[in-house]
Amino acid sequence: MPEYTLRIRRFDPQSGRAAHWEEHLLDMPETQSVLDALLKVRDEVDGSVGIRCSCQQAICGSCGVRMNGKPGLACNTHLGEASRRAHGAGWNPPAGNEPAVIEVEPMGNMPVIRDLIVDMDQVHWKKIQRVTPWLINQEPVPEREYIVPHENMVDVTQTMACIQCGACVSDCLAMEIDPLFVGPAALAKSYRFVGDPRDAQHQERLKDLAEDPHGIYDCTHCFNCIDACPKGVDPMGQIMRLRRRAGSDHEIEDRNNGYRHEHAFVKNIEKNGLLHEADLLPDSYGGKFHPRAVPEVVSSLPIAARAFARGKMTAKSALTHPHKASPEVKRIFKVVEGREERVELNLYVTGYEDDPKSTGPGPEETTASESEKS
Repeated sequence: MPEYTLRIRRFDPQSGRAAHWEEHLLDMPETQSVLDALLKVRDEVDGSVGIRCSCQQAICGSCGVRMNGKPGLACNTHLGEASRRAHGAGWNPPAGNEPAVIEVEPMGNMPVIRDLIVDMDQVHWKKIQRVTPWLINQEPVPEREYIVPHENMVDVTQTMACIQCGACVSDCLAMEIDPLFVGPAALAKSYRFVGDPRDAQHQERLKDLAEDPHGIYDCTHCFNCIDACPKGVDPMGQIMRLRRRAGSDHEIEDRNNGYRHEHAFVKNIEKNGLLHEADLLPDSYGGKFHPRAVPEVVSSLPIAARAFARGKMTAKSALTHPHKASPEVKRIFKVVEGREERVELNLYVTGYEDDPKSTGPGPEETTASESEKS
């Protein structure tokens, strides 16, 4: 049976002592969970260890912690898996007497109440409340029930899988820099209602989050929330879908310039094949000589001067672009823009079981594959 050194980050605000590490040597099977190890320490060694837990079935989301630097649920993370995180996927526990180390600490971006318990109300739940997390009925209310098309319920299935554990919030780099950012969990929750045809305020929800400087355009595409989520909710993907709804479906030209920036980005690639960053900033504001663009271009001159000084930019690269879009790139744009409707499929679940007799991909899989290529 392997041995593990369980390093727990301890913090008791009433003691006046700074946060510190405590180590406990445990002899446990690698298939037992990190939560099992924490509860063993609390029950047999030190009853003052603070850990929040409930169902122990990866459903309630209470036991979210960081294990060797990665957030997750302590109840469904095996000791063997947690120990390999610090050394890479191909690492195996040492054959000698040296025990594998598992560091457990509270989740990030939230204030610590005690030990591994964080104050989710101060950050996570306040941001969930920010997005109006309930359905706003359309009028008139039907006499019996709303009939929702199957494809619409499939569309929001992925966001409905969220258990509000806060793992995505813990590792969000945008929230680390901008604590006012609405955050991945809350924005994913918002899509659950933006994608629901029964909700009466799609436009209002999207405009609110597009106009907010800490809203949908504050996400930096770091992918951390996708890796952190134990339920495959893909919060960043939901944020991108909110952007597409706001920009493509409702054409909300927000004061943050997110709508125009995304369109400028697409046109830049369509024209050059590769991104020409010197054009991206002015084009996002209407062109080099547009009244909106002039102050932005002027404010960027110090950055451009440093780039020239360090050889990262030349006059030729700033004014011209050596690349032009290839025929293959132009063909992709022609195919995508020639469609009557945008092809957007929730890849989390199609809503139908595959035919076991089929030897090839089903129609949903084919659509998804072609959509990804486009």
